[in-house]
Amino acid sequence: MPIQLQEILSSLPPIWPENLLPAIQHEVAQHPASVVVLDDDPTGTQTVHNIPVLTKWNLQAIINEFESKTPLFYLLTNSRSLPTPRAVDLASEVGANIREASRKTGRAFEIISRSDSTLRGHFPAEVDALADVLGMEQGVYVIAPFFEEGGRYTISDIHYVRDGRQLIPAADTAFAKDIVFGYSSSNLKKWVEEKTQGRIHSTAVHALSLEEIRQNGPDYIADKIAEFKPASVCVVNAADYRDLEVAILGLLRAQQKGQRFLFRTAASFVRVRAGLTARSLLNVDEIKGTDSTGGLIVVGSHVPKSSQQLDHLLQHGNVQSIEVGVDKILSPDDIDREISISVEFINHCLSQGQDVVVYTSRKLKTGRDHESSLSISSRISQALVKIIRSMNVRPRYILAKGGITSSDIATQALGIERAKVLGQILPGVPVWQSGSESRFPGMPYIVFPGNVGSIDAVSEVIHRFRERINQ
Repeated sequence: MPIQLQEILSSLPPIWPENLLPAIQHEVAQHPASVVVLDDDPTGTQTVHNIPVLTKWNLQAIINEFESKTPLFYLLTNSRSLPTPRAVDLASEVGANIREASRKTGRAFEIISRSDSTLRGHFPAEVDALADVLGMEQGVYVIAPFFEEGGRYTISDIHYVRDGRQLIPAADTAFAKDIVFGYSSSNLKKWVEEKTQGRIHSTAVHALSLEEIRQNGPDYIADKIAEFKPASVCVVNAADYRDLEVAILGLLRAQQKGQRFLFRTAASFVRVRAGLTARSLLNVDEIKGTDSTGGLIVVGSHVPKSSQQLDHLLQHGNVQSIEVGVDKILSPDDIDREISISVEFINHCLSQGQDVVVYTSRKLKTGRDHESSLSISSRISQALVKIIRSMNVRPRYILAKGGITSSDIATQALGIERAKVLGQILPGVPVWQSGSESRFPGMPYIVFPGNVGSIDAVSEVIHRFRERINQ
C-alpha cells in the first residue's frame, strides 16, 4: 500500500546531528585498503566521481590498481545479464583474482557486491560464491539497498520505491514482477528468507533500525554489530545519507573489533564507505566532446520508466529516430538487413550534426523460463552492439539506456577497458570518459539506468548538450 513520502519522513526521529564523513575518512586513512566494487551492471557508478571503472578483471589489471593503491575502483561484471550458474562462476573467478592480487602486492581490500536498488539480482548466489573463494563463510552479510538519488528508502525493514510524492513497497512495483529476478516480499528480512529459499529464516536476520541509528549513534551500532554471530545477515535501514554515515562508521569500528563483512548494497553505500564527499552535478562544459557531430541515444531497456522516457524524447526531443524491430533481430533471415539499415541511418544523422535515437521495439519478448528470457535479452543487446560497432562516425556522446545495454555497448561495441567516472549529469546518472584504448578515446559515455529519472530526464540531458552548441 502506498504511503506519503513526507508523512513517513516527518514521523521519523531527527537524523544524527553530526556529519560523520570526516570520521569515516579518518578510519579509512588509518586502515588503508582498496574498496573493490563488483558491479552487476554499469549503473552502480551513479554516486561516485573521479573513480576508475574496469571492464576486465584479469589478475594483472587488479594488481595494477593495488600497486597504485587505488582507494576505490569498480569491476564491471554485468553478471545480472547472466544465468545464475555463470554468475556464480564469474564471482568465484573475480574473487580468486582479487585474493591473489592482494597476496602478491600486500594490499588489503574490501569487497562490495553492488546490485540493484530495487532488489533484482543473483542474491545470495553471488555473495555465497565470494564468501567461499575468499574464505569468508563466517562473515556477516550486510544488506543495504538505500539509494537516495533513485528514491529508494528502507524504513522499518520495508524497502520502498518513490513514485512522485508516494513511497511504494518494492514488492508492489513492476520491478518485483521481473521474470528473472522477481520477488514477493518488501520486508527485507522476509526477502532474505525468500531469496535463500528458507536457508536463513526471517527471524534470524538482524536489522539496524532507524531509531537505533538516529538516536544511539555509531558507537552503539559498532557494539551491536560486533556481537552478531558468524554467518549472519544484517539489514540496514536508511532514509537519508546521514543514516548510512552512522551505520558505516559503526561497521568500520566493528571491523576493528574483529567482525568481518561482505556487503550487498546499492550505489549510495559505496560513496559513504569509501569516504567520498558529494559533488555537484556535472555541467556540460565539464564533459569534453566534439561539437561537430550529433549525439547518439541507445534505448534497450524495457522497464516502464525507460519506455515513458523514450516516448517523451520522441515527442519533445527534436531527435531523429529509428526503431529496431525485435522480431527481425531474432530472425536469422532479417537481422543483417535490419542492422545495415540502422547503421546507414545513424551514420547519416550523426554526420549532419543531428541527434539520433536508436531503440528496440517496445513489445517485450520473454522466454519460457529464466534462462531463455536472459538469452533473448542477450540476443537483442548483441544486435545493438553490432549496430554501434559498425558505425563509422564518432558521435559527440553516447547515452545508453539500461544496464545490459550500456554494459554491452561499453565493453563489446566501444572496447572500453578502463574508464574514468567523471560524476553525474543527473542524480543517479553517471558519465564516463572512455579510455585511450577504446574505439572513441575520451568520448563522454552516459550510463543511464533503466529505472532512474523523471519522464523528461533523457530529453533534459539531450537538451543540455544541444544548448551548449547554440551558445
